[in-house]
Amino acid sequence: MYDLVTFGEAMLRLSPPHFRRLEQTTTLEVNVGGAELNVAVAAARLGLRSCWVSRLPDNPLGRLIRNKAREQGVATEHILWSTTDRCGLYFFEFGATPRPSAVLYDRAHSAISKIQPGEVNWEAIFTQAKHFHTSGITPALSPSCAEVTAEALKAAQAADCSVSYDLNYRGKLWTEEEARRCQEPLMEYVDILITTEEDTARVFKITAEEAPSDETFREVAAETYKQVAVKLQEKFGFKIVAITLREMLSVWKNTWTAIVYSEGQFYEDLKREVDIVDRLGAGDSFSAGFLYGYLSGWDLGEALRFGNAFSALKHSVPGDLNWINPEEVEALLKGEGLRVRR
Repeated sequence: MYDLVTFGEAMLRLSPPHFRRLEQTTTLEVNVGGAELNVAVAAARLGLRSCWVSRLPDNPLGRLIRNKAREQGVATEHILWSTTDRCGLYFFEFGATPRPSAVLYDRAHSAISKIQPGEVNWEAIFTQAKHFHTSGITPALSPSCAEVTAEALKAAQAADCSVSYDLNYRGKLWTEEEARRCQEPLMEYVDILITTEEDTARVFKITAEEAPSDETFREVAAETYKQVAVKLQEKFGFKIVAITLREMLSVWKNTWTAIVYSEGQFYEDLKREVDIVDRLGAGDSFSAGFLYGYLSGWDLGEALRFGNAFSALKHSVPGDLNWINPEEVEALLKGEGLRVRR
């Protein structure tokens, strides 16, 4: 029995050390990462029985990725294997103000991009699962990935699995119009949408009302994400909308928080200032932390606070995967006077 099933690509991340540019480096650090695998790993570390579904090349690089999932307790028996396709790569340059960090993808024609409808036995998977999670990155990889994503969402709904979807818009993978045209029909199968105000504006063209004057700008800006959450729920009928909010103070210092909207009620949390060691995977950690609370039957406010704290701690860890344990999250919450009640 799985508490959580995720579906998506994982890649090798290659990073120049010591803030070097790709053009000048002589070495590359290797990490494994990908949105849905990040969620599965983080959830497993919190104690959920998680399963990751993907398609990998049957070579040392594919096995490296599979082994990393196994190492963290993620079930991998539903991975598909290819003897002819490649592993996706991405290169990550660490920036420093005023130069932002940057990603260079080398993932075209990766193994998962060749996945076809009917290859994954979703019915068998979801008969033993509680919840399904995927993101807007997966259907962006290829037309067949989009078809399989739709296939999975429909099968999850048919099996009475709850579904969460992280909008996760990636402009280097497809255009805003392509993202909207593909994903709007998928939203009818989604119970929980996780997004940002920016991604919502780009993909669904949903924005809040603009501030009427400079004097009231700050007050109105503080409420814009709530307006966006309400509009998303009204348009698509989501059970829950979660919006993460990041403020860039510098490349290596941000603030982080999120809000949740459900059944006419808003749940909010404090804003945390984070010193960043590595911000990649922080949003996925929020998803995993929130889903951990949600699937454990917690109040949505408690799930939100846990997800926010888990994500804030992820910023302190190198790599895409979250190596934080539940005790560290609870210690942070206790220090802020927000002890989780169970």
